Amino acid sequence: MKLDRMNGMKRTDYCGTLRKEDIGKKIVVCGWIQRQRDLGGLIFADLRDRTGILQLAFDDHTDRAVFEKAAQLRSEFVVMASGTLRMRSSVNPDLPTGDVEVEVDVLKILGESETPPYELLDETDVKEELRLKYRYLDLRRTPLQRNIQMRHRITKVARDYFDENGFLEIETPTLIKSTPEGARDYLVPSRIHKGSFFALPQSPQMYKQLLMLSGFDRYMQLARCYRDEDLRADRQPEFTQIDLEMSFVEREDIFAIAEGFIRREFQEVLGIEIPTPLPRLTYTQAMNDYGSDKPDTRFEMKIQDLSDLVEHCGFSVFADAVKSGGTVRAINAKNAAATYTRKEIDKLTEDAKGIGAKGLAFIRWQEDVPTCSFAKFMTEEEMTAIYERMGAEKGDVILIVADRKKTVLSVLGALRLTVAKRLDIIPKQFNFLWITEFPFFEYNEETGNWDAMHHPFTAPLDECIPYLDDAPEKVFANAYDLVLNGVELSSGSLRITDPELQAHMFRALGLSDEEAERKFGFLTGAFRYGAPPHGGMGIGLDRLCMLMTGSESLRDVTAFPKVANSSELMSGAPAEVDPQQLTELAIQVNLPPEES
Repeated sequence: MKLDRMNGMKRTDYCGTLRKEDIGKKIVVCGWIQRQRDLGGLIFADLRDRTGILQLAFDDHTDRAVFEKAAQLRSEFVVMASGTLRMRSSVNPDLPTGDVEVEVDVLKILGESETPPYELLDETDVKEELRLKYRYLDLRRTPLQRNIQMRHRITKVARDYFDENGFLEIETPTLIKSTPEGARDYLVPSRIHKGSFFALPQSPQMYKQLLMLSGFDRYMQLARCYRDEDLRADRQPEFTQIDLEMSFVEREDIFAIAEGFIRREFQEVLGIEIPTPLPRLTYTQAMNDYGSDKPDTRFEMKIQDLSDLVEHCGFSVFADAVKSGGTVRAINAKNAAATYTRKEIDKLTEDAKGIGAKGLAFIRWQEDVPTCSFAKFMTEEEMTAIYERMGAEKGDVILIVADRKKTVLSVLGALRLTVAKRLDIIPKQFNFLWITEFPFFEYNEETGNWDAMHHPFTAPLDECIPYLDDAPEKVFANAYDLVLNGVELSSGSLRITDPELQAHMFRALGLSDEEAERKFGFLTGAFRYGAPPHGGMGIGLDRLCMLMTGSESLRDVTAFPKVANSSELMSGAPAEVDPQQLTELAIQVNLPPEES
């Protein structure tokens, strides 16, 4: 038996592609049995492949041996069937192929199946841990099949778009030198150079810059990246970037290419027109308005500053916060009073404390007179000023936090999302946003040092260079993020190409000349041989697919994902290795007592 032929016929059709116009056609189809229904003298079997489901029919006209074989069919059996496509006697409106079926004349069982550990339904409440253990089965479900197929289309559009715009797809090494990039490296021991290690790339950053110095002025790659960091719904230890770099460009050139790509993807894959140019906010604006550098702008609820209204009020929590250099800010949850009872607000208060706030003040305007947690300390004029600033009306709930500015903004930013989800006010749409002018340094309160917010090759804005040594808080980066619905989709920057400025930046980041040479000398040395101005970005393919498919997690668009502890439940990775392998690598494993 040849798997691609039956009675001289080659497999001709996919299940989900057959329609009324194919009636009378002799076809061969292959796939898995979704379910079988034996009605005595009539048997129906739903055949599933990656395109959909098609009904196979066996009746009193069917050869007896074929009918008996059909009676043996069970869920997940692999079969090949040939026959004539005909109209169904009863139409299933829920299936694209619900008006046709195959009158089977030849049936071959290519593979039998044990009873699966759970039923492979499109909608399932089976625990994710079990589904990930049997991932090869879970991937047979239509939602995951659809996601993986859409990921393929998104990837194809990306390759086509960048090729048409003059980009060359160039692979960069997977085994590289370990350099500080922000997250922990995954290390790979060398058998030849015992005691030395390769690292898996967190990004192709240095290699793509070297490609610019090599004269390849437009580079792109579907780059695999690896970061040993704690996971969450939109993060995996290994992921794919649509990575790009361009020479002889300014920021606007990069934005134009990126926006053209986004417009092309959504039009071709989803049939949605994304208007460009995309909106922009500076980092400072985003933090002040939304409490986040990746704000979800599908709904309003902007943060308002009340500090000037309460700095001399009788409520010491507010007045003392302003006096000590902090701030008092608030959000207005419109029409939330019916949903947010006092008990619900108490839960929000605990949430706020859990992310750093000392407490949460509120105004709940359910009755004719608002209920306020601090009104007795305030004058009528002060309360009226707050209502006016917040645009408060009957039915609203105002949430107020007083503390250091960084704490206030992060807490209100988180509460803003929590409240919007609870009120179900986030529309189903795609809101893109550029975030620009990030701070170059971030003050580390534990060490008292200024740490870099970006990789060390990010260029500062020209007007900020004089502040590098004496006023790091005034230095902003020529860096940018692309945000979609509150998710960071891409990060990029223009790069430093002046060797003297690069050395200056290393020193500003606390690296000695010797340390900088040891870690980055192969790149900085190349700058001395004619470096073109260049910049680029990396677009998270996994996150883009997650958002375009409407999935809740990256695991839903990744064929074989890891879970929160970076393990893969199906294969059991990571796992212990043979001691002989460790001996060859000159590695001795010393586990902490609690792990041994």
